[in-house]
Amino acid sequence: MYESIEQLNLNDPRKRQQWENFLKSLGISNFSDKEINGIDLTLGMYDGNELVGTGSAAGNVLKFIGVCNKGVTQGARFNRIISELTSRLYQNQIFHILVFTKKKYSQSFQHLGFTELASTDSAAFLETGSPNITDYLDELPKVVDQEHQSIAGIVMNANPFTLGHRYLIERAASENDWVYVFVVNTDASLFSTDERVALVKQGTADLKNVMVVSGGDYMVSYATFPAYFLPDSVTNIAYQTTMDARIFRDRIAPALHIGTRYIGTEPYSNTTSQYNKALLRELPPKVKVREIKRLKTAAGQYITATQVRKIIQEGDVTRIKELLPKTTYQFIEDHLDMLELRIKKGMNIDGN
Repeated sequence: MYESIEQLNLNDPRKRQQWENFLKSLGISNFSDKEINGIDLTLGMYDGNELVGTGSAAGNVLKFIGVCNKGVTQGARFNRIISELTSRLYQNQIFHILVFTKKKYSQSFQHLGFTELASTDSAAFLETGSPNITDYLDELPKVVDQEHQSIAGIVMNANPFTLGHRYLIERAASENDWVYVFVVNTDASLFSTDERVALVKQGTADLKNVMVVSGGDYMVSYATFPAYFLPDSVTNIAYQTTMDARIFRDRIAPALHIGTRYIGTEPYSNTTSQYNKALLRELPPKVKVREIKRLKTAAGQYITATQVRKIIQEGDVTRIKELLPKTTYQFIEDHLDMLELRIKKGMNIDGN
């Protein structure tokens, strides 16, 4: 019988249950709201009324890929599901596609034209299409005679850009010829990517050896890393941070001759603390890691973007003046109604 492919409506309880049961039979059991809510498209492959394959897409990230190979040529259903998903994404003008998967499935994706960007013992991160990582790196500003320059890198969410972020960049700028500041590219934050990039640029405009750029798809954010195929939340953080560190070490740093990665100490966030540990474990000796003690206020409190967002939620923005560069404070003052509306509509202010 011919196997048909149809778009699945996961809001249909019957379809949703059939889909979950099928994936559970393949060892996938994480159907958290975080994983499901971002899905834009889900396809199901049917042999009669039996679901025998599925795949989803959230933006340009493929998720929940699973097929039953019983009674068919190995790889046939997988190839067809991936081909159909990529075709649908191309129709929607999405030409650069990412996938995070178990390491043992990396080769299957590579057979379909995906390139592995980084991997751990258990997980892999791959891409296909364009603009790819080579295109991303080609578009970044380059330092003249870079192999003879001291070049540092910093990755930050800057949600929003604080005096603590500014202090870290100042330290790197004073100790190196050039500094790349990569701003994480995700709009799952209170401040959009464009707003955060602009605030970092405005807040460092006087530092002439600092280049502020978007992290593109290659500074893997906590918001986009799909963890449905991994066993538990602690492991999820470990996998994601290790993957991110290896992409930076093996792909980003060599292309830009970055010799040192700067990080701030992390007294509060468990996720960021684990991320720092992953960087310290994974980057040397190829890339040195310089850990700078986080800046405190005159009252002895650590400056954090989380604290700033909570004060915005409370409405008394005069309390954040001592935590921010003038440019960030001015933006918040001018756009307070917009930011409060985003929070009211459910934008998460916790995290990093």
